[in-house]
Amino acid sequence: MGAGHSHSLERPPRASERTTLILSVIVAAVLFLTTIGAVAVWPSDWSMLRSVPTTYEGATWESATVESVDPDTGVALVTVSGQEDTGAQELPPADLGTFDYEEGDRIRALQLDTGELIFGDFERAGPMLVLLIAYVLLVAGIAWWRGVGALLGLAAAFGIIVFFTVPALFDGANPLVTGLVTGSGALAMLLYLAHGFNSRTTTAYLGTLAGLTITALLAWWAVDASSLTGIWSEEGAHLELSGRSVDLQGLVLCGIVIAGLGVLNDVTVTQSSAVWELRAARPDISRWNLFRRGMRIGRDHIASTVYTIAFAYVGAALPAIMLISLYDTSVGSTLTTAEIAEEAVRTLVSSIGLVLAVPLTTGIAALVVGTDAIAREPSQEGAVAGPQVARAAAPTAGAAALADAPPPVLEPEFRGRADE
Repeated sequence: MGAGHSHSLERPPRASERTTLILSVIVAAVLFLTTIGAVAVWPSDWSMLRSVPTTYEGATWESATVESVDPDTGVALVTVSGQEDTGAQELPPADLGTFDYEEGDRIRALQLDTGELIFGDFERAGPMLVLLIAYVLLVAGIAWWRGVGALLGLAAAFGIIVFFTVPALFDGANPLVTGLVTGSGALAMLLYLAHGFNSRTTTAYLGTLAGLTITALLAWWAVDASSLTGIWSEEGAHLELSGRSVDLQGLVLCGIVIAGLGVLNDVTVTQSSAVWELRAARPDISRWNLFRRGMRIGRDHIASTVYTIAFAYVGAALPAIMLISLYDTSVGSTLTTAEIAEEAVRTLVSSIGLVLAVPLTTGIAALVVGTDAIAREPSQEGAVAGPQVARAAAPTAGAAALADAPPPVLEPEFRGRADE
């Protein structure tokens, strides 16, 4: 019987059948609403994808290898792939500041119908492919099937963004609805493919949706109240000149909603797992104390993730920060310029959603995992949980006083003797 008790801790806690049914109904309702929202903003045209040419008429993009570089003029002699018989060709120096060609560089050059070559960019497929392969192998090797599921979910989520979100925004769809539909659909694929179909994953999913909804509503207000137009960025200006009727302010809103997905997902999955492990280690504590212990972990997670978000956005906006710092303006004026304000609002909105998602997810997890939801081996389904758990569940004054106390050092031995 002692061995049987230890086996029960080898499997994670589970929700009751009634709780599982309720969770299934809630998720089904969320996915139903997501489907309705997707139908409402479904793009009617995908022809805008890859519709803008990147070459002149009669010109083609070619891959070339730098054979040598003239140190005085900066002109490079390159060999174009597939045109080795013509010999080395001249490539004029590129306007890259202090960066020059080096022998062996792989170049992407535009070849005009006259045969002249114009520098386009460096080819980076090789190094990036090496990094991608290393990343996939490490994730699959360390995280096993969860890692593989996460990679598949990530690919599916990017597919949603490319083939649904982007065409919908080009089609003039409501950006708030588009962002929420994208988030709900992408999260479902990411979470369930990576973590499996179980109550713990559903808890993280619902907690993330709650945080995402708060983030979306707050972003909706903040973008309008702060008059963020989206036209000040280089990409926004190009979109404005592309001839497409894109709502740039709505694009900022949708971008804030989607940007919050990753951080929210990280926090909610961690909180859900923490509560499940706490329940497995202490099946005798109440839901309230389980929530309190989970929030101890959540507070540390909030503190670390908040400055993680801030530094991530600062890193992305570093060139803009450096440029603006050159101007003779006050700190207040600098922080409220369009370039900085957009990143600041994005950081603040995402951080507020993150902070609120932690107690929401922890509370849902404490309710879902229950007080007597420790899974047993199949042969013990009809067995009693054990004298120690029964005594902990008894409504005695001593049990209530010890509910929030840390587990004694000899608790495993005590449990073993009780089972015997």
